Amino acid sequence: MKVVVVGGVAGGMSFAARARRLSEDAKIVVLERDAYVSFANCGLPYYLGGEIAERESLLLNTAQSLAASLALDVRTGHEVISIDPLGRTVRVRERASGREYTEGYDTLVLATGAEPVVPPIPGVDLPGVRVLRTVPDVDALQAILAGGPRHAVIVGSGFIGLEVAEALHHRGLAVTLVELADQVLPALDPEMARAVELDLRAHQIDVRLATSATSVRPVPGGGLVVELSDGRSVPADLVLLAVGVRPQTALAAGAGLALGVRGALLVDEYLRTSVSSIYGVGDAIQVVDAVTGAPALVPLAGPANRQGRAAANHLFGRPGAATPVLGTAIVRVFETVAATTGHGEKVLETAGIAHHVVHVHPGDHAGYYPGAHPIHLKLMFAPDGRILGAQATGSTGVDKRIDVIATALRAGLSVQGLADLELAYAPPFGSAKDPVNMAGSVAENVLAGDLNLWRGTDLAGRDPESVLLDVRSPAEFNTGHLPGALNIPHTHLRARLDEVPASASVWVYCASGFRSYLALRVLRQRGWPDVRSLSGGLLTLQRELADCELAQSGDLLAARR
Repeated sequence: MKVVVVGGVAGGMSFAARARRLSEDAKIVVLERDAYVSFANCGLPYYLGGEIAERESLLLNTAQSLAASLALDVRTGHEVISIDPLGRTVRVRERASGREYTEGYDTLVLATGAEPVVPPIPGVDLPGVRVLRTVPDVDALQAILAGGPRHAVIVGSGFIGLEVAEALHHRGLAVTLVELADQVLPALDPEMARAVELDLRAHQIDVRLATSATSVRPVPGGGLVVELSDGRSVPADLVLLAVGVRPQTALAAGAGLALGVRGALLVDEYLRTSVSSIYGVGDAIQVVDAVTGAPALVPLAGPANRQGRAAANHLFGRPGAATPVLGTAIVRVFETVAATTGHGEKVLETAGIAHHVVHVHPGDHAGYYPGAHPIHLKLMFAPDGRILGAQATGSTGVDKRIDVIATALRAGLSVQGLADLELAYAPPFGSAKDPVNMAGSVAENVLAGDLNLWRGTDLAGRDPESVLLDVRSPAEFNTGHLPGALNIPHTHLRARLDEVPASASVWVYCASGFRSYLALRVLRQRGWPDVRSLSGGLLTLQRELADCELAQSGDLLAARR
């Protein structure tokens, strides 16, 4: 059997390596149009910022090393320009010489990946305007940095944009971050992304939200100016476009292969395209959303690697198929780590999927052990208890909790299952009730009807006859509180029930949501029929209302302190 793989890196090389391990007899040819067939593209921003010191560290394998270890025929600088599915051949151009030739195959694997989106605005073809996707891209950026630039503008605040913002800051540049959405990191819900924005601003990153770049123009004598949609302009010596990627499927389309959502390559559960002798893997293909079951694009290295393995397994008669994709991802921005799995509230609302949300703010390990840091964890779940997604921010321990929930989601556990998980515990690493257990327990309380929640965004519609009850200590209350709130510490509530109007709806809050839950249970069992607790307490509310009028009032600003 002869297998031709078009494209390397995660999907293509994962397929080729697995195929060799399953068949010593197969002839496996990898055609890669660029000079690098196996490199760590996720490491590019860290090399740019100097955390990865050696460029060679990014180069995982070469054509020579793959030939020696796996007997693969890897041809870099060889671009496939057309496919003949009926004749089972590809037309190849050797880029250095321009020579063209035809290569036959029994099975073809397309791992053509994705390419950066370049917005259609004037000036994006100027030399100082770059993208970051490949080793040559990072080389070009390093060459610009060697010239001593002072100002950089990054267009887009997704994972790559944020990582490069930090990298360029470490290199001493003044960085302006331009984002079309009204929040950074649009993959997260707004209140969860707020921590990332605050950390960016704390490091003097100039964050421009709800703004787009409309043009880039050169300045006489050197440098660039980026014109913005709000009428302002920003000077730059370097402009990085990081507004997303799109699947590279022109080759597949030219061969008549079926395409799906946003032009992605359509594949079945075994990664076969509409032509059964051609497989597709990696960032170019359409996947199945694990939460909704809908078609999706999820250009991440983890799924690409697993798809390559699954396609090779199918080709050589092994069991298994491509799994639906959760979109689990994580990013570090200075001292803040943000992670997500499944779907957040924004996506669930847009899709019309019924769901509940809880917020918890436990420490990453036992509070009595030195050095504990808070984790802000948000859990989304269906009315039947099925986990739909989770998001978290913090400084340490975020990765572990999101990975646990991603595993639970993949395994089909309910929120009750989260509450019951047995996780490793010692004071330096966690708590007897881990943050994951805590989120599951709070979700259980919601489903059981033991806990009714209110959100910061509900304040505008609150009945003026209802009571806002602050159950923090008087000292906390005096540092700042919601306007009109009644202060009764939760430890005093049983003795002061007569101060709470018996027929009123009671909206209880504290700092994190725990004391308000205790107060809710007291009031509910003492006869108050409508008692609600603020989800995540003031820690979450100040993020949800970060830009509204109430958040800018003196009372809530004081509460932040």
